[in-house]
Order: sequence, then structure tokens, then C-alpha cells
Amino acid sequence: MSVRVLEVIFFFYFASHIPITLFIDLQALLPGHVYPQPLKDLLQWYAQEFRDPMVLDPPHWFQSFVFCEALIQMPFFPVAAYAFLKGGCKWIRTPAIVYSTHVATTLVPILSHILFHQFPTKPHAGPQTLKERWLLVSIYIPYLLVPLLLLLTMLLSSTYNYTSTSQHKSAKSKKN
Repeated sequence: MSVRVLEVIFFFYFASHIPITLFIDLQALLPGHVYPQPLKDLLQWYAQEFRDPMVLDPPHWFQSFVFCEALIQMPFFPVAAYAFLKGGCKWIRTPAIVYSTHVATTLVPILSHILFHQFPTKPHAGPQTLKERWLLVSIYIPYLLVPLLLLLTMLLSSTYNYTSTSQHKSAKSKKN
């Protein structure tokens, strides 16, 4: 896959994350009166359709992840969207590595919770069957896979690597 195709994928990922964070995810932190009824209804529909009680009655650990999303990730989304839309911006490498490792790390406990937690059926039903659990995992898994793809791109792509092969060889020979 070409680097430009990956950059377009990353652009859409970050650009789409802005409204998702502002209008959906932050409902777990902000008071209800901040959001208009249609957005609250959308969140209710999502939670019922995909059996995701974490968004309606978030555990404290989940709220801490949303807090990090609001404070750390949200300011990064438009910057990253710009960098990947423009393409070839080497300066995005370090922030993208920090972002991708942070997000991938937060997804591990979220996915583990979805797969192994015994969710109650009331007041907000969680996934009860294996099929329901995997459906909910399928909603969250792109937020693990895309950051991992981003991390690998930043680490392995010559487009985002500051050192050239000749510089690497000369540095190696100086050590010997």
C-alpha cells in the first residue's frame, strides 16, 4: 500500500474523529444540558443497538480515557488531519507516534472489558452473547487498528524517517 493511500486513510480517520469526539464521546463527561436532544437520542440509539452501556453509564476508568481524548487527543485531531491531507509532513512523526501508542494502550482494557466483563441487563444492557460482544468489538477495533497502522507507518516508512541510509551507516561506523 502506498504511503499516500495511508495518508488519506489517516486524514479521514482524524477528520471524522472530530465530530465523533465532540458530539458523541464527550457526552460521557459533560452535563446533559450541553447537548441538544437529537444528539442525546443518537447516543441512546447507539447504546441500545450495539449494547454499549459504557457510553451511557461510563465507569470511572472509561471516563478517564474520554477525559484524555478531550484534553490530549482532540487538539491533535485537526493538526493530524491537516498533516495527512497535505502529505509528507515529517513534523507529524513524533506526535503521531505518541498519539498512536497512547490510543492503542487505552483500547486494550476497553476491548478486554467488552470481551470478558459480565455486563448487567439493567439499567443499560451490555452485550450478553458472544455475537453481541464481537459486534461491539467491531465498533471499537478500528480505534486500535488504525493507530497501530499509523505507528508502523511512522516507524517504518522512509517518508517519515528523518535519517537516511547513508547517515545511519556513517553513525554506525563512528561507533565502531
